[in-house]
Amino acid sequence: MLYSIIGTDREDSLEARMAARPAHVERLKALQAEGRLVLAGPNPAIDANDPGPAGFTGSLIVAEFPSLKDAEDWAATDPYVSSGVYKHVSVKPFRKVLPE
Repeated sequence: MLYSIIGTDREDSLEARMAARPAHVERLKALQAEGRLVLAGPNPAIDANDPGPAGFTGSLIVAEFPSLKDAEDWAATDPYVSSGVYKHVSVKPFRKVLPE
């Protein structure tokens, strides 16, 4: 089943985010290589692809996991969690409708 993982950044997280980004991206690439990643990306703090020093407010990942617990466990071990980038992470089942 698919799950949405929504991480919400703490204030002033940009420096910690950039430091943890390589490890975070490697985990996403592993999901992609397994054919389980639907999409992933950050939420810029301003209306721009490159928000510069404004940074980001969070991230969205949609990926396939065997169960909600597996998705929660995967999210809990993300480098953005362990480095304190995220102040909150929400994991919910996701049903893709479009595009078909």
